[in-house]
Amino acid sequence: MADTNLSKTKKASFGTRVKRFFKDTKAELKKVTWPTKEQLIHNTGVIIVFIIIITIILSLLDVGFAQLFKMLTNIL
Repeated sequence: MADTNLSKTKKASFGTRVKRFFKDTKAELKKVTWPTKEQLIHNTGVIIVFIIIITIILSLLDVGFAQLFKMLTNIL
């Protein structure tokens, strides 16, 4: 039989785990490719235009369905 030492492994203390978490987080944040100011402004503009377009489409659908509902309820 294979002897596994799972029961003998010791779990790190809470303080050690928290310290390791913040150390790993800092290391991962150093790997991030942050956007430049120009990229950020461009992407923000694209998002705002997209939101405006979706708002217009949803508003038109809302008005259309409201009119359709009004027509259907007046018939009945």
